Amino acid sequence: MKTLNDFNFNNKQALIRVDFNVPLNDNFEVTDATRINSAKPTIIKILEDGGSCVLMSHLGRPKGVQEEFSLQHILSKIEDALGVEVKFAGNCVGEEAIEKANALEPGEILLLENLRFHEEEKQGDKDFAEQLSKLGDIYVNDAFGTAHRAHASTTIVAQFFPEAKCFGHLLAKEIESIDKVLNNSEKPVLAVLGGAKVSSKITVIENILDKVDHLIIGGGMTYTFIKAQGGKVGDSICEDDKMELALDIMKQAEAKGVKIHIPVDVIAADDFSNDANTQICDVKQIPDGWQGLDAGPQTLQNFNDVVNSCKTILWNGPLGVFEMESFSKGTIALGESIANSTKNGAFSLVGGGDSVAAVKQFGFEDKVSYVSTGGGAMLESLEGKTLPGIAAILN
Repeated sequence: MKTLNDFNFNNKQALIRVDFNVPLNDNFEVTDATRINSAKPTIIKILEDGGSCVLMSHLGRPKGVQEEFSLQHILSKIEDALGVEVKFAGNCVGEEAIEKANALEPGEILLLENLRFHEEEKQGDKDFAEQLSKLGDIYVNDAFGTAHRAHASTTIVAQFFPEAKCFGHLLAKEIESIDKVLNNSEKPVLAVLGGAKVSSKITVIENILDKVDHLIIGGGMTYTFIKAQGGKVGDSICEDDKMELALDIMKQAEAKGVKIHIPVDVIAADDFSNDANTQICDVKQIPDGWQGLDAGPQTLQNFNDVVNSCKTILWNGPLGVFEMESFSKGTIALGESIANSTKNGAFSLVGGGDSVAAVKQFGFEDKVSYVSTGGGAMLESLEGKTLPGIAAILN
């Protein structure tokens, strides 16, 4: 696996695919700069070598050129993060991009306009990728969040750098962290899978059953498993058409010696609202008109015992509707358990949009081993797929 450390960028221009698809408020101000900060080590290494950087990214889902999706909005935030002036090209290809890229001196940075202003980006167009390739000497992919897309800037452009391409620090760390969980883990290994639907996690579960010793099922998925076993789930979210699958997963796990842990009690509510009436229910006896929205106290004690007995932990998905304060306690308690286990030497990887949001919201970001920046890419990695953006560098 070629990384930045395999190259000296002295007098070289790096064409870097970053993931600066950051959230903006109504005034076009960046509300979370995590992705920008995550790219900093890669950019600084190249500048310190005596190289220059051309940064390319997408932002949002524009239909053609739309001013509200211009990367110019985030230019000052990038300058703040890097502590360096950043030049801007109003297009990512064409004369202006070429002129500004050619004029860069060592130690300078150029940010290109939104790649997705051109439909050729998402189409993986080879001519468009070739135009991008003319803007640098070495191609660096540091955008894990888009590594599962075979777009021009994430995959196709690498063809034009047969010997001069590598992973940035962020992407290399993502690959290593997922590999550590799936292939080189210290046992016992635990996967915590939460979230609303079994259907969105089927392939993940099937792929990781061979790699883990314990599997905690939480969140909305719980109720499909409980109902499949004959429990009463009231008005809780449930995929009736996935009940057979849930039973099959439990059989597969048993055959492989994997212990599945499902909530035994839940916080049930009479309405999907922070102000709803609540009660603690046996997970198999939720009354009609009530829905499970968080894990209960006995469940949290059980999960805590499992988490603290494991040496490698993957967390993907919350245990309840953590966005509502009344139903956030389960997710917070799980975060505390994982933080404690990490402090005692376990390796913990958190990935997937909701879990990452929860980890940030409740202050666990620095208390786990690694927080993945790529939602869809992380899921596809856990499903055992080779991501096109990664394959393009390895080939």
